[in-house]
Amino acid sequence: MKRILFACIASVCLGSLTARTTNKALAAFRENEVLRNAAISLKVIESGSGRSICEYLPNTALIPASTLKILTTATALELLGPDFRFETRIEKEGKILAGGKLEGNLYIRGGGDPSLGSKQLGKPDFLDNWVEAIRQAGIKAISGKVLTDESFFDNEGINPRWTWQDMGNYYAAPAYAIAYLDNSYELALRSGSVGSKPEILGTTPPLPKLSFENHLKSAAIAIDSAYIYGAPRSWQRSIYGAIPANRSRFVVKGDIPHPGQVLAAHLEAKLRAKGISVEGRQLKATGSRQALYKHYSPSLSDIISRINTKSDNLYAEHVFRYLGASAQTQKSTSNAAIARLSAFWQSKGLPVEQLFMYDGSGLSPVNAVSAAFLVEVLRYMQQESKYGAAFKASLPLAGKEGTVASFLKQTSLEAKARVKSGSVERVRAYAGYIEQKGKSYIFAIIVNNANGKSAAVRKKIEELLVDLTSSAAKRE
Repeated sequence: MKRILFACIASVCLGSLTARTTNKALAAFRENEVLRNAAISLKVIESGSGRSICEYLPNTALIPASTLKILTTATALELLGPDFRFETRIEKEGKILAGGKLEGNLYIRGGGDPSLGSKQLGKPDFLDNWVEAIRQAGIKAISGKVLTDESFFDNEGINPRWTWQDMGNYYAAPAYAIAYLDNSYELALRSGSVGSKPEILGTTPPLPKLSFENHLKSAAIAIDSAYIYGAPRSWQRSIYGAIPANRSRFVVKGDIPHPGQVLAAHLEAKLRAKGISVEGRQLKATGSRQALYKHYSPSLSDIISRINTKSDNLYAEHVFRYLGASAQTQKSTSNAAIARLSAFWQSKGLPVEQLFMYDGSGLSPVNAVSAAFLVEVLRYMQQESKYGAAFKASLPLAGKEGTVASFLKQTSLEAKARVKSGSVERVRAYAGYIEQKGKSYIFAIIVNNANGKSAAVRKKIEELLVDLTSSAAKRE
């Protein structure tokens, strides 16, 4: 009975392959000890004709991990365009008196830019440019404070659908209207003998308000097994797990609870270093401000390349959150972003009932999407979007770049596929484009709850893609 049922499911593998050839490839993929008990959704089509090469429960929504970033980046390109840039404003409140003293406060008004001070796409000298603009406005002293306005996004920061294990770690940094230094810090530790408690040396950048409850152990391991836990906006953190023993310096990374505050403090220090005093008096806000300077991020095309190539969660969450606002006068929320994204793809005829989206990065374990939905998004971007080339170029080259530098390496598809990967505990997923012997394919494969290790699951996915595309090419 089991074999009959499997044959019926496998018979949806169509296109130029014979049922026998395709069934054999799919059976080898599905009926092995690694994937036998896994939940799988997959679809492979020939992009030109749209013919199905292989399908297996293509409409079943499963946890996609970071392949969900395909939706975030594709939607952002469609709604904002590749030349879009986030805007951050430096604003003054109050009058500039004779002699150049601002009788009021200076504000940093956030617009959702994830790149301020970023090691990835940030401009190293941007604070110098801000100070020069303030000087050019005639300001030589400030009676009030350097404050932040982060009202463009709500103050939630951390997505409520993320897990406690992730919160506090750099890869789950919060998304606020002001991001700074990738919203992350490095924590330096010194470890001793096995079983001893490592010593905390300090953070980069220095964060004097941040305190740690240290539950770490030194262990006979070679990798980082430490986790930093902490609630959003809290300066209290707890560290659990282990780090390698007998290290004079070992670095782990965490999230900055208040990146806007850190940026304001750094701008204030830079102003003073450049001869512009900040008295820090408590002044009553007037609500009337004037923009002194507008800082623009790198282009959206550069930002989505970072997101898709390196699977950058912080950048993805900021782009996603921005989609919830049509203008900077409207506060953006995750729910608004989800509604706008879903409405867009529904308007293109996609089956949004196969999409359960709660964040923009794929970090939430309650996200779910079908392979068929991902394939349709990829097909739309390739064949109907005027930004298709920019989108495709943002996906890393399999076997060569980013998070897929090892995927399909030393196979016939190395450097012939542009792919977004997704991987969290018990999830392995890939989706993208394949160019093989003059033919073009679009695919998505999501695997949940496999019995084998992640590397074993990856190998089985590689074998399936190689088998399907090489067989299809031979049949043409």
